[in-house]
Amino acid sequence: MHVPDGFINAPVSAAAGVVAAGAVAAGLRGARRELDERTAPLAGLVAAFIFAVQMLNFPVAAGTSGHLLGGALAAILVGPWTGVLCIAVVLLMQGILFADGGLTALGVNITVMGVVTVVVAYALFRGLVLVLPRTRRSVTVASFAAALVSVPAAAAAFTLIYAVGGTTDVPVSKVLTAMVGVHVLIGVGEAVITMLTVGAVVAVRPDLVYGARGLTAPLKLRVDGELVDAAPAAAPAAGGSPKKLWIGGVVTALVLAGFVSFYASASPDGLEKVAADQGIDKNVEEHAAADSPLADYGVKGIEAPRLSGGLAGAIGVGATLAVGTGAFWVVRRRKTAALEA
Repeated sequence: MHVPDGFINAPVSAAAGVVAAGAVAAGLRGARRELDERTAPLAGLVAAFIFAVQMLNFPVAAGTSGHLLGGALAAILVGPWTGVLCIAVVLLMQGILFADGGLTALGVNITVMGVVTVVVAYALFRGLVLVLPRTRRSVTVASFAAALVSVPAAAAAFTLIYAVGGTTDVPVSKVLTAMVGVHVLIGVGEAVITMLTVGAVVAVRPDLVYGARGLTAPLKLRVDGELVDAAPAAAPAAGGSPKKLWIGGVVTALVLAGFVSFYASASPDGLEKVAADQGIDKNVEEHAAADSPLADYGVKGIEAPRLSGGLAGAIGVGATLAVGTGAFWVVRRRKTAALEA
């Protein structure tokens, strides 16, 4: 759902940029409360993983594909404030390095794919875990529902922005019907990916999943016929270093972006398909980074498509990991400095 330059006029794009900048600023403050010495390094990993999975377009209908947006996944794993920052980092890397998503439309993309998905998904997620049994399974079930709803919500948000600042005269009702219709299907794929990823992390390190904090009921023991809370166990996994999870995540992201992405669907994604069918792409502009050596997720000068795309994906994962980790390290350092002051 990367909006290119030219879909939305300059004033509305600028206004969306202000909204996005405010959200990022708020995220920087809020992330200080969410990140600690163990989870800060994982935030960069989450951004890199989302970058990798977004390269894996999956078919959803005839001639249409979809890909992960990632807002729900990021919010549940590392927290909503940090989640907005994760998506912003991914979109920035994609726009600058790979000419994916317009640069003047960066504010629109962060607002739609970052802010809206995170807010909608995390609000629904928290509501569900409050009413569901306090178990790890409830976290995965709630993550599925939250991710599923977040994608058509983002599609509706784009339609609202188009209604205010669209550069073509296509009826808004047609755009809304088409966008929400196809993105409901894409939402199913998003929900499955989010549920499987959250479930995998919860299974090995539930203490590192922000959305799972405090949700597991304490172990009960029967003593003299009465149930009492057991003393918390000193689980090595819960208190140990997240290094193994970090390494496994990096390797997985590199494999997905560097190898599996070659087999992704080549069909246009939901927004591209709707734009072509409805005619809202008449005024699309050439990307400012079209001459980037990594434009269109390939390395210029390398003719072999598999090698070119795989290398570009690996570079993207590395760049996103470096920028994301650096940014979250700075946020964590500022929190530490504030506590020591």
